[in-house]
This record gives sequence, structure tokens and C-alpha cells, in this order.
Amino acid sequence: MTSDTPSPGQAPICQGCGAMLTRTMVDLGLQPLANSYIPPERADAYEPVYPLHARVCDACLLVQVDAVAPPEDIFVDYAYFSSFSDSWLAHCKRYAEDMAARFALDAYSRVVEIASNDGYMLQYFAAMDVPVMGIEPAANVAATAIAKGVPTEVAFFGEATARRMVESGWATDLLAAKNVLAHVPDINDFVAGVREMLKPEGVFTVEFPHLLNLIQQVQFDTIYHEHYTYLSLLAVRTIAERQGLHIFDVEKQPTHGGSLRVFMARPESAHVVTPNVQAILDEEIAAGLDRPEGYAGFDARVRAVREGLLGFLDGTKTRGERVVAYGAAAKGNTLLNYCGVTAADIDFVVDRNPAKQNRLLPGSRIPVRTVDALVEARPDHVLILPWNIKDEVIHQLPEVTGWGGDFVIAVPEIRVVTGAL
Repeated sequence: MTSDTPSPGQAPICQGCGAMLTRTMVDLGLQPLANSYIPPERADAYEPVYPLHARVCDACLLVQVDAVAPPEDIFVDYAYFSSFSDSWLAHCKRYAEDMAARFALDAYSRVVEIASNDGYMLQYFAAMDVPVMGIEPAANVAATAIAKGVPTEVAFFGEATARRMVESGWATDLLAAKNVLAHVPDINDFVAGVREMLKPEGVFTVEFPHLLNLIQQVQFDTIYHEHYTYLSLLAVRTIAERQGLHIFDVEKQPTHGGSLRVFMARPESAHVVTPNVQAILDEEIAAGLDRPEGYAGFDARVRAVREGLLGFLDGTKTRGERVVAYGAAAKGNTLLNYCGVTAADIDFVVDRNPAKQNRLLPGSRIPVRTVDALVEARPDHVLILPWNIKDEVIHQLPEVTGWGGDFVIAVPEIRVVTGAL
């Protein structure tokens, strides 16, 4: 346990407002760190597991998991590289083009991305001759960005890092954070750093999977230890205002099962609040996310997903059919470990990322191979673990239906797809 982990029997503390957390949204049991892939030579070694328990703060409505592992154990040597999803790269290219046009970014502007990974997004601004800088805590991933010409500071982001960046000339016109706000164990320090980085008219855009979709579509597999928080616009507005920022626009995005792109700035800036903000808040209020009781019943719906997947896998065993999984994704590890699935149920998983290949999935110990191995094996069923890119996967593997196989998605319920969607 970390120093912030409560003693047994003691309620944890909300990282947003400090209130006691007494309300469970879902308890996913003991699980390993979702991105801690295992080298084959350590297949029999002890693997630490931690409680994966999502709670709702009755005071500020921030959904969060218990902090059980320090970020240094999760992000310093990281296996996730953003550039291995074509659809995600296309999303980021559109973002760069749209932001450059909307905010008139040019060679005199400064664009910084927090958690810039392998330079997947900043490369598009750099191609437009807009000066860029990445901030990335995982040295192995940052090295890839630097090699492709994206300058990157290896650091965790917070108020101290922001001040150091501003002192070195990197006060920003556009500060971007894509799917990182959930990854920070001190969300107040992070957002305080955002305010520190912005020029008087500077803009912060933050993207995150929308909690409303997580609940309505039972996307519980997006819950894992490195995602400390699960965000609604209601909760993010509270955090932003606490740190002296205001939200002036929100856009819905299709990524990661349905995300929000939130635009923030200093309150004294000239950015005008759009009607989108109240429209999204109204949707959340209508769904009950403005009160603790609105989060009830999620745990039972998650158990139903588990029963559906296990029932499907039991059926394949009875019929003597082979199952191979696509995508060694963190969300897949949450799903497999919550369901107790192992290599006895799924032969192997394939992934395009070389950093994950020839390793074992944490917990389930299912081996990770190249995509070619799936084509060679010709399984009866391909279980797509990163369901958010299912269309992309099915499009990339037309030969599966050619040999009579099909694709399977487990969330929010078992769905078998025999051809292109």
C-alpha cells in the first residue's frame, strides 16, 4: 500500500475535495497493474495485485479508484504507444488542424502537450511549423518522440513543472491533454499547473472518456489503477473553478467509447462561453449524475457482462472452438482479470505494438503475439478487447470471415459480428 492508502476498515479520502469516500460504484476485486506486461522468463514469478474499487464522492461527485500504487511504478517504463492506432492518429491530425485554424496558431505560438507519449499528436503541429514541446513522464516513450523530432521534457506534470516550463519560455497559447487527466493522483496540483502554463488568452483543451457513457454503456473495463478518476463535466467544472479556470466550450468526440473535449481558459480571458457547456451539463443532470444516488446499480450491470463473457467462452469449449483475442489493451486486462479468464480459455492475444509482443498479459498470463499469428491460427472467434476500435480491427482483418470466423465484443454485452459493421 502507498502512504495515501487507507488502513483496513478506514474509508479513503477524495483526491478532489478531501471528503471521506463511503459510496461504491463498482468493486472489481484484486487486480494487477493493467499495463504491467510480463516477460516470459518471469512467467512463474510473483505478481502483485491491488484492490480495484471505484467510489463516488458524495460531496463533489468525483468518481475515483483507491490510490494503491505510486505513479512512478506505472508510468516510468510504459508499454502504451499512441501511434499504433490509425483511427487515433487521424483523430489527432484533425485536432491539430482544427485548433490551428480556430486559435490562429503560427510560428510565433507555443503548443505544449501533457503526456505527449511518442509524439503522435504534436508531430502534426510541428508539420505546420508551430513550435511544440511535449511533457512525458515515461522516458522510453519520450525517446521515441525525440527521435521523430518532437522535443520532449521527461517529467510528471504539476504546478512545479509548469513553473519551470514557463521560466524556460514555454508559456502556452494551446496546452493539450488527451486522456491524461484521469491518470494523475493529485488532480488539483495538475489543474493548478495548467493555469500556471497558460498565457492570458491561452487555451487548455482536455479530452477524457465521458463518465456518462461509461455508466450507460457499462464500460467498466476502462477502470484500472492508472486511471485514478472517471470524469463528468460536473466534476471537472468543480475542479477547474477551484483552481481559477473556467470552461468555455465542450465538444463530444467518438473516441474511447465517447469522450468530451473540454476547453478552459483564465476567467478574465476573452473566450465566450458557448451553449454546448450547459447542454452537456443538462444531459448529466437528466441522468442523475448531479446526485450520489444516480450512480447506484452499476455493480450489478457489470456482473451481467461477466456472466455473458463466461457463458460465451464455456460454449466455445463445449463445441471445441478456438478463441484468440485482438488487442493487448489495458481495458482488456481489466475485463479478463475480473472475469477470471486465462490461457485455458483464450489461446493467445495479438497486438501491433512490439513493446507488448512476446510477453504475457498481467494476471491472466495469456501470451501476446504478432497479428500474423492470428492469421496463421485461423481461430473460430476473434475477441476484440479494445472495443473502441472494433471497426478498425474488423476492417484490417477481412480474412477472418473468409475462413468462417467471426468477431466478438463483450462490452456492454456479448455481440458476435460475422462481417464488416
